[in-house]
Amino acid sequence: MSAGVAIPEGKRLNKYGDLENTELTVEDWMTRWEKKHIGFHKGEIHEFADQGHTVVGVEACKIAIKEFFAEQNLSHTQESVPGMPGSEVFKSCDGRISLFNCNVFDFSSAIAGKFDGIWDRGSLVAINPPDRKHYVKLMTTLMAKGCHYLLDTFTYDQDRYAGPPFSIPKLAIEDLYGQSCNIQLIQSSDALTDRQRLWGLDSFIEQIYQITLKTDTDPGALTH
Repeated sequence: MSAGVAIPEGKRLNKYGDLENTELTVEDWMTRWEKKHIGFHKGEIHEFADQGHTVVGVEACKIAIKEFFAEQNLSHTQESVPGMPGSEVFKSCDGRISLFNCNVFDFSSAIAGKFDGIWDRGSLVAINPPDRKHYVKLMTTLMAKGCHYLLDTFTYDQDRYAGPPFSIPKLAIEDLYGQSCNIQLIQSSDALTDRQRLWGLDSFIEQIYQITLKTDTDPGALTH
């Protein structure tokens, strides 16, 4: 560290030499995209839309949305969102993909309705811990009857690495979703790579849960 550089309480330097806080603001995430500090961004895609689904996404960083449409070579429209000043929605011309550029906490079922399926990959694990209950309340209000919500999380020794992504053990999942939802662990796998080893970890487990509303009389089952 250079002489004379003061590290504010609660912050640290990451491997890029930037000040890092384990609780990140929307502006922090935008800065990461601008600087291409996006190790959380996967090169491969999730092929949901290719299976015939209509996909709705929420992303605070406009750069990420524009890069998605460019990488997929998809023509799209761009328009403001009624009821959400300053927000926009980017829609593929075939109408099957809509990406809302807004803070996720400004989103609601009044904007885009409720959903038959939710794929939460990299969202809950990035939410600041004090905001988790607010986030979970929002997500459950977006679930239509019979909705299958797939939640992708990680568990690791957070004394070695503070996050994000944050470690969220099963007990925390049960505390967050258990009152209103059924929770089923459907996959647990070793996800340790050299990237996590650089964080000082020797164990990094990816866990995927299926979440359904308790009010559903027959939620069905999702096979893996």
